[in-house]
Amino acid sequence: MDSNVTEPESFWEMDSTWTTTVLLVPCVVLLTAGFFYLYGVIMGLLSKKSVRNKVVVITDALSGLGKECAGVFHKGGARLILCGKNWEKLEELADDLANSSDPTVTFPPKLVLLDFGDTDSMPEAIAEILDCYGCLDIIIFNSSMKVKAPAQTVSLEVDKLLMDNNYFGPVTLAKGVLASMISRRSGHLLLVNSIQGRLAVPFRSTYAASKHAVQAFFDCLRAEVEEYGISVSTISHNFISCSASGAPATSKSLWSLLYTKKPLGVSPDEAAAEIVKTLNNKRKEVVIAPSLPKMAIYARSFFPNVFFAVIGAGVKNATIAAEM
Repeated sequence: MDSNVTEPESFWEMDSTWTTTVLLVPCVVLLTAGFFYLYGVIMGLLSKKSVRNKVVVITDALSGLGKECAGVFHKGGARLILCGKNWEKLEELADDLANSSDPTVTFPPKLVLLDFGDTDSMPEAIAEILDCYGCLDIIIFNSSMKVKAPAQTVSLEVDKLLMDNNYFGPVTLAKGVLASMISRRSGHLLLVNSIQGRLAVPFRSTYAASKHAVQAFFDCLRAEVEEYGISVSTISHNFISCSASGAPATSKSLWSLLYTKKPLGVSPDEAAAEIVKTLNNKRKEVVIAPSLPKMAIYARSFFPNVFFAVIGAGVKNATIAAEM
């Protein structure tokens, strides 16, 4: 008799426990998701406020990412110095920013013509940048020039042009402003670099070489200027696109997945948000990419033979497909 009584009780106890668990788990998930969402919103607001009154230089402000950063920092109350190759387009960008913001809480951007490909003009441009406000707080190195071709078909002239735009230009600007930052013992240099500064794929030999070079320079510089209170950050992305989502990639080669424009690209607003967060947290290195390119970076470091075999097989498959 006792056993007949205990069994239903045990059954109801188990059923009650199961019901509580079923109800509790979704509540915990929702509360956790809500907490992280609110945390992200609050940190985003605090990050934007952290640039108020800061003197911020944006190179290649006319690119998609440059315009997005200009909008975010302008609304955040930064004192912007926008750099680019085309004076008329810089003026248009400045007008757009002024028309879309409250002039009582923002500053009109200052404009500087800057062409990393013209090294002879760099000293004058650097002097003009320093004269705008007499000091600098943040520089976002955003410029980039790309070439996709087999190594043997790229001329030395093109090699030099890419190195000027992707390496010598940013390095010259960094060296030109360091004395000012060191004297104030503050400043933040942020390099927006390609993931190919850490991971090279075929048919981009010169581009990858320039990105490797500039990555190495800023990595070395980080250690050298830390004692002066200057921060150096690098953000490596796989591709900045108009939209993070897009049509599926048509290429079927294995290596092409490591540097595909769509659908693996990151949108300008996502990249700009990561830039603001990195400046606020002073993170040294950030990679914005899907899981596959990140895994490839680790594979290149820990399993190089496997990585090279996969890349080589991908090139062969692409060549065979092109011949068919």
